[in-house]
Amino acid sequence: MNIFRLAGDMTHLFSVLVLLLKIHTIKSCAGVSLKTQELYALVFTTRYLDLFTTYISYYNTIMKLIFLGSSYSIVWYMRQHKMVRRSYDKNQDTFRHYLLMLPCLFLALLINEKFTFLEVMWAFSLYLEAVAILPQLVLLQRTRNIDNLTGQYVFLLGAYRALYVLNWIYRFFTEENYVHWITWVSGLVQTLLYADFFYYYFQSWKNNVKLQLPA
Repeated sequence: MNIFRLAGDMTHLFSVLVLLLKIHTIKSCAGVSLKTQELYALVFTTRYLDLFTTYISYYNTIMKLIFLGSSYSIVWYMRQHKMVRRSYDKNQDTFRHYLLMLPCLFLALLINEKFTFLEVMWAFSLYLEAVAILPQLVLLQRTRNIDNLTGQYVFLLGAYRALYVLNWIYRFFTEENYVHWITWVSGLVQTLLYADFFYYYFQSWKNNVKLQLPA
């Protein structure tokens, strides 16, 4: 554990809390992509299969349970809650997210650290997380009118991954034999996908105007 890893974890946790706060308090999921949330639920499910076989630490276990529980809670709210689901714009959230799942699974079968079920699922979760934000970014471009909480949620997600990149750089220079190409490349791709959003987010903050993405 180092400061970059801890900051990344807390930023990730805060992003989830921001989204749950929006959904629970104002009973709205406007501007939130259900497709992205379903992908994240699948990411955490396949990544944390070792929850039943391997104990690392109390902190690790609690964080896994939080991300699993929160991801499925968000999906439930958007699909089942009688008030929240009314605000979901399925006509705009039309990204075919299954087109992301199949290539990621195929890539995980080809490129993994060890050809076992858990390792393949772990690799799959990394590849899928790298692109899971795409439906959300597309939805924001289509709707353009982005509320503050949704914008902060996406910004925090991007910041979490950027902090993890710093964590990997730090560990590379301070730990012996620390090489994880699958994690690094996937994380870098994920961070780069946020670059356009970051630019417009900081522009809106600097100019004190409402965040909008170009169509």
